Amino acid sequence: MGARRRVREVRPTDGPLLEVEDLRTYFETRRGLVKAVDGVSFELIAGRTLAIVGESGSGKTVLSRSVMGLLPQRNVTREGRVRFAGLDLVGAPEHELRELWGDQIAMVFQDPVTSLNPVVRIGRQITESLRHHVGMSRSEARAAATALLRSVGIAEPEQRLRWYPHQFSGGMCQRIVIASAIACGPQLLLADEPTTGLDVTVAAQILDLLQRLQHERQMSMILVSHDLGLVAGRSDDIIVMYAGKVVEKAPTATLLSDTRMPYTEALLRSAPRLTDGSHRRLPTIPGAPPDPSDYPAGCRFASRCAYAQPRCAEEEPPLRPGAVPEHTYACWYPVGTPHGAEALELNRAGGAVG
Repeated sequence: MGARRRVREVRPTDGPLLEVEDLRTYFETRRGLVKAVDGVSFELIAGRTLAIVGESGSGKTVLSRSVMGLLPQRNVTREGRVRFAGLDLVGAPEHELRELWGDQIAMVFQDPVTSLNPVVRIGRQITESLRHHVGMSRSEARAAATALLRSVGIAEPEQRLRWYPHQFSGGMCQRIVIASAIACGPQLLLADEPTTGLDVTVAAQILDLLQRLQHERQMSMILVSHDLGLVAGRSDDIIVMYAGKVVEKAPTATLLSDTRMPYTEALLRSAPRLTDGSHRRLPTIPGAPPDPSDYPAGCRFASRCAYAQPRCAEEEPPLRPGAVPEHTYACWYPVGTPHGAEALELNRAGGAVG
């Protein structure tokens, strides 16, 4: 194949590959200022997988798009710091970001069918980035696209390069989207709810595929999902988001064994388990997330929390350290602590919790 070229080479640094500091993304709407992402900070070490979990409306998708810079230009405010391999993405001009997208940072979007152009053959949709970013000839790009389809488990890839998206199932379309995303060998892959609309078996296959490709290509990956149980076995670290904020973050094993935030506990309880009976109802979190244009004072989860006390409705808890340095959580009455146990018992005695 021809010599690989990059329009802009981004060199890895000795520190984290991705640094996000106090990122805020606000939308101006008729209802008021919607604070979709409200002061989020985290780091991603090269080669690791970070899962971002939370209910719909928690800010996960906006966070991932805000990291990449894939947001509308009008009525949007993005503040804070996003550094990728030492490059400031918040301050970078759009033409510079376009050269990074696909080449150094890539995204797998929620709906694979709408992510693909319905009137363009998939071969062209995969080879475009190879020709633009890598400088391949038409034949080289076609050979590379064939190998990519084979690597994501699509049979007869030579023939199927000529197919249109509607000729594939949802699971196959997601494999094609993944092949297109990894075509140029990005350092960072963001997968935003990559199993949306897929049945359980196919969803597991897609997540296994992403995990395999991440290891084989030594990529860093951010995996966005509403299902904490689904990503627990496929991530190194987990961030739990609620109402635009990080409420708990930790290495995956620590988060599962030493949960502190009641919202994280509620997410874990609502996840299905293999040991559950076939007709067992899954526990749900009562109530609904607050209006992002009118957040309440204090803890934003307080109205739905089994541990909530009067202080929770008045003072917003900061992120505080857990037992290990990488573990932080935002709660006045943490799960698994004497304060938390006392608060839960008070609420049960008063009939606030069943």
